[in-house]
Amino acid sequence: MLEALRKYTQGWMAKVILALIVVPFALFGIDSYLNQVGGQVAVAKVDGHKISLQEYSNAVENARNFMQSQGQKVDNALLESPAFKQSVLDGIITRRVVEGAVNDYRFKISDEQLSQHILGMPEFQANGKFSEETYNQLLSQNKLTPAKFEQGVRKDLAVQQVRDGLTNLVFMPTKVAEQSLQSEFEQREVTINEIKLSDFVSQVTVTPEQVQAYYNQHKTKFIAPAKVKLQFALLSAAGFMGQVSVSDDEVKQFYDENAAKFQGNEQRQASHILIGVSSTATPAEKAAAKQKAEAILQQAKSNPQNFEKLAIENSQDTGSASKGGDLGSFGRGTMVKPFEDAAFAMKVGDISDLVESEFGYHIIKLTGITGESSDFDALKLKIKAELLFQKAQAKYAEQADDFGNTVYEQSGSLDPVAKKFNLQLQSAPAMSREELSKFFKSDRFASVVFSDEVLKEKRNSEAVEVSPNNLISARVLEYTPEAPRSFDEVKTGIEGLLKAEAAGKLAQQKGEALLADLKAGKANDAEWISPVTIDRRNAQGLSDGVMKHVFKVSSKTLPAYYGFNEVNKGYTLIKVIAVNEKLKEQPDVAERAFKAYQAALGSEMSHAYVASLKAKKDIQFNAKVLLSKTNE
Repeated sequence: MLEALRKYTQGWMAKVILALIVVPFALFGIDSYLNQVGGQVAVAKVDGHKISLQEYSNAVENARNFMQSQGQKVDNALLESPAFKQSVLDGIITRRVVEGAVNDYRFKISDEQLSQHILGMPEFQANGKFSEETYNQLLSQNKLTPAKFEQGVRKDLAVQQVRDGLTNLVFMPTKVAEQSLQSEFEQREVTINEIKLSDFVSQVTVTPEQVQAYYNQHKTKFIAPAKVKLQFALLSAAGFMGQVSVSDDEVKQFYDENAAKFQGNEQRQASHILIGVSSTATPAEKAAAKQKAEAILQQAKSNPQNFEKLAIENSQDTGSASKGGDLGSFGRGTMVKPFEDAAFAMKVGDISDLVESEFGYHIIKLTGITGESSDFDALKLKIKAELLFQKAQAKYAEQADDFGNTVYEQSGSLDPVAKKFNLQLQSAPAMSREELSKFFKSDRFASVVFSDEVLKEKRNSEAVEVSPNNLISARVLEYTPEAPRSFDEVKTGIEGLLKAEAAGKLAQQKGEALLADLKAGKANDAEWISPVTIDRRNAQGLSDGVMKHVFKVSSKTLPAYYGFNEVNKGYTLIKVIAVNEKLKEQPDVAERAFKAYQAALGSEMSHAYVASLKAKKDIQFNAKVLLSKTNE
């Protein structure tokens, strides 16, 4: 039940919509809501009013920033997906129609409400208080006048007032909510008995006459689909890998220019002995500390096994000394730089020379390494492979249009394109449209191959990108039209089908008889598996079919029994042994669940309200935008 509500409150699509309809989470980007200039191309229209390409692009950037601020990974594949683009447009349209409702209902935000909201915005705080200097500076940086900024915030607060007002209307009687949530979170101890169809097949006899009769009555089911044998040419970025090269200098330059990208997740585990030096220490005190550290270092290197004892006895880092100097795991940027540089240059088991930092003199012992290194030598081959593929992709992109033009202009054969691009022509065995679609992982390619232009006019197909960086053109070598399968081809399959149907009926008859006995309290030979305790999210190995039915079984009287037929499997008996109403035992969990339930209902109400507003509007989309690159 709650699953249906969660779809409006979870997932990246919900985050995209949220990013575009709530009061802005930060000052940066607020101008995107107000800026209606630029980009004359209409991405969509709401009652004839354009949503410009500029507004859409700004919204994409706002959505990206918001999702990243929420910890969501955002990559180019997501940003270029039609689903993401559609969700961004839906967010803009949602905002437009809600703003229209705000105007229609004459919602007003008072100057006092506006002032209190802006005074509380964290972007304008300095030392815990509103700073007019910060306010003016940030507005200036974002090319906003106070009037324009306040106009936008006022509009945002009005939208929020509508949204929050709907949520506040949500009312669910406590008793109804408790019953719904108890059902959602309850645990059931159950066991099952599977009466398998396969156990009855040997008891079934099917005559040749029955098989023939079934074939005669269902001939339309036994049609062999049309098939084609293909010759095709593949232009692929991978095919250019051998034609490009990357020098060591290019690899190093790329590493240096993208240092932030190669932080890695490497963690170092180390222990240390610290001989502290105060920031106000005299040269004599500092020399004495160093002399003491060198003496301990000599002991540690002569007997590494004694490092823990030396740390306990000598280290002045009170946090780690009692643990033998153990600092646990740390990544780059955690320790002071001299310590970090030394630790990340060591091998496991090494003991460093003295390392001087602002805290004094360290003796470091490296005890472990986990994760992936961000060191240049460790990443060199990976970076080189990436650069090679980038160059191959660039070469592929340069020649893709020429490839498409060549197969079109010389459509009588694939030989010219093979010769021009130095490609080896390949062949594919006879396949149906469905098989072709699966083999090349492209429904569009299959449709193109089965078009009249390719089949009847025997031309090369247009070039189709069946997957990123893979462009194919094909021609049909042989075509086999669809035709009825002969009786001899299908009789074995029909016999198996009829046996399975008859065996399934026998399994169902036995199962229903056992179920009747169980409900009547009679003993029978039902064979139950070991009981398991399940809830709606943890099936404990039970099938989807069982999980679909098990929570429908009335638990007023226990044990409770239920049976159902599974197509091509047999009959399954369910026995509910015990029910644990989990929420009654955990009041804190029940309270959180109730709040989540109310929030989900509020989101559902908001969604329904927005849907009703959209239904009254004439909304038109420019589909080309969803199929093109974001920045085009």
